[in-house]
Amino acid sequence: MAIKPLGDRVLLKVLEAQEKSAGGIYLPDNAKEKPQQAEVIAVGEGKVLDSGSYQKPEVKKGDIVLFGKYSGTEVTDSKGEAYLIVKEEDILAIVK
Repeated sequence: MAIKPLGDRVLLKVLEAQEKSAGGIYLPDNAKEKPQQAEVIAVGEGKVLDSGSYQKPEVKKGDIVLFGKYSGTEVTDSKGEAYLIVKEEDILAIVK
């Protein structure tokens, strides 16, 4: 099953949380923060403007992005892979 986001929505694959702190201490699963960094898997057509035309999304497939902590909806494909669907406005930055 392929997931194609609609409108100004973006399909993200959340990157794994870091297992080691900045000081080199390994963190147990319950001490890890929810990751806020993800890879863009698919992008919708863009936002529909009042004129009826589309505003092209700023992100593209393959970008690494930062998103809001409580953003989006979690979905799972037929293979059991977990993804997050967010509105483009919930994406805070592109990591270069």
